[in-house]
Amino acid sequence: MSGGAATGPLAGVRVLELTQIMAGPACGIMLADLGADVIKVEKLPGGDDARGYREPRVNGVSAPFLMMNRNKRGIALDLKRPEGRAILLRMVRTADVLVENFRRDTMAKLGLSYEVLAAENDALVYCALTGFGRDGPEADKGGFDLVAQGFAGLMAITGEPGQPPVKTGNPVSDINAGILAALGVVAAYAHRLKTGRGQLVDTSLFEAALQQTYWHAASFFATGRSPAPTGSAHLLTAPYQAFHASDGYVNIGGANQANWERIADVLGHPEWRADPRFATNTARMAHREELAALMNGVLGGMTRAEWIAALDAAGVPAGPVHSLGE
Repeated sequence: MSGGAATGPLAGVRVLELTQIMAGPACGIMLADLGADVIKVEKLPGGDDARGYREPRVNGVSAPFLMMNRNKRGIALDLKRPEGRAILLRMVRTADVLVENFRRDTMAKLGLSYEVLAAENDALVYCALTGFGRDGPEADKGGFDLVAQGFAGLMAITGEPGQPPVKTGNPVSDINAGILAALGVVAAYAHRLKTGRGQLVDTSLFEAALQQTYWHAASFFATGRSPAPTGSAHLLTAPYQAFHASDGYVNIGGANQANWERIADVLGHPEWRADPRFATNTARMAHREELAALMNGVLGGMTRAEWIAALDAAGVPAGPVHSLGE
């Protein structure tokens, strides 16, 4: 933890984080960044499984582990032993929040259920992150980001048309579950400030993945058809995707009629504005592939930087497709 007194809206809030790998630690990062005193409680033996993701390393320690657990203090306990459970219970009495991402009922089997911990501290906010929630037909299944993305339909809408299913490049269900957990913790803490009593916060990788399908779910409920992947293109508007300049890809956002008309002008084809295939968003969506081919034919004539400068000058949202290093 960085030196000096903690600052931020959660300064003075103590969090016990009994989590590992990503979803739970992501919740802990956010609470710590808001000023909370986050104490990571690792299992014995072995600690957080992310310690085993050994490459790359920084000073001999897993870089992924360091990323997910910065700004936290730490302790390791064997909760299968009475001594370990006694230490945790003592810590719970002075804690404000406890976050865990074990399988459902693991804490109960250890004698550390929400009910047991709330009896020690009725103001405790207890947050559980699981694969599929605490009830329902899949509640006992283990969960990983990959599994949740597939289960929630995300992999069916990611990637290029006609290609095998693809997960997002980042573990979006893990990270979003951490965000939902942190939001739930803050909401429950607000409730505690009003009432003096804690609450149980429940979220999962599955619901975190499902939440990412807002637009696609709307399309399904409206039409009864499951949307297919569209590459970088948008489900509802065009042109809104990555296009190929002479030295790489550039994203161009023509998400409304005014921007589309500016794009046509910048590309030197004002006649496209009145072309029946492209005059309205409905028409552009029906002819999206034709439009993309025409735009790529023009955009290949200059560099990313040149096109972005021209689009910026016209007020069109645009930007390069960077590598992570860039």
